[in-house]
Amino acid sequence: QVQLVESGGGSVETGGSLRLSCVVSGYTYSKHCMGWFRQAPGKEREGVAEIDSDGAMNYADSVKGRFTISKANAGNTLYLQMNNLKPEDTAMYYCAADHKYCEGFAEFRYWGQGTQVTVSS
Repeated sequence: QVQLVESGGGSVETGGSLRLSCVVSGYTYSKHCMGWFRQAPGKEREGVAEIDSDGAMNYADSVKGRFTISKANAGNTLYLQMNNLKPEDTAMYYCAADHKYCEGFAEFRYWGQGTQVTVSS
């Protein structure tokens, strides 16, 4: 059974930084795409960043230059380093995974429960 567990969320002031982590267990596909999504209250879920098994990365325009996605432990741990945070980054952040190459934040099969990020002005 595939499980994704996020951590690292919290409350910071504008300009601050946070590092989100996502530990993946029960996932054995060599070809994969792993990503971060977020959903703010009253808004649709949006893709933030994704990385596939070949290392190709994709970022939402709103986070380019501020957020960095990476993975470690043969893909069992996914990170999102978030710098220069803004109030509009406030949302629940979810990690996701699927056994495919990344396709521009297309639907993912496996999801975590989310971790809250709150940025105050």
